Amino acid sequence: MVRRIPLLTILLTLGWLNTAQAKDLALISNKANSVEEVAMPELIKICKGQMNKWTDGKPVTLVIRDPASPEMRIVLEKVYVASKDDVAALIAGANHNRVNHPAIIVVESDEAVVKKVESTPGAVGLVDVYAITGGVTVLKLGGKLPLEPGYALHGN
Repeated sequence: MVRRIPLLTILLTLGWLNTAQAKDLALISNKANSVEEVAMPELIKICKGQMNKWTDGKPVTLVIRDPASPEMRIVLEKVYVASKDDVAALIAGANHNRVNHPAIIVVESDEAVVKKVESTPGAVGLVDVYAITGGVTVLKLGGKLPLEPGYALHGN
């Protein structure tokens, strides 16, 4: 019985880690942006640094967590369809020659994503739904808001 306790602890810890990685993400926007909805193909272009300006002329900036972080698993699988190393290389390439206005900014926490999106006109970000504050706007993705059935960035 003594040996079962450590094994049980390990299994419970692994289960908790999988749950932590299965978050629902929200696409948030700077409040000054006129965008209310983004289609999935458009999000893919934004995430790959292939979209430079919004229709109102504001520069597009994506703010995300480090691709190597567990919180980004769903984005790697459903948006980039690539490994964390491939996404890191893609970010470096997207930001090449864009010193004054990077296409993609990588930050350390969901709170940092929210703060950067709040303070950057034209910015959008991907965060855990529970990190959202009143300082940002939640965008529809493919016609749906986070937690609605069929939402593209649902964690499971």
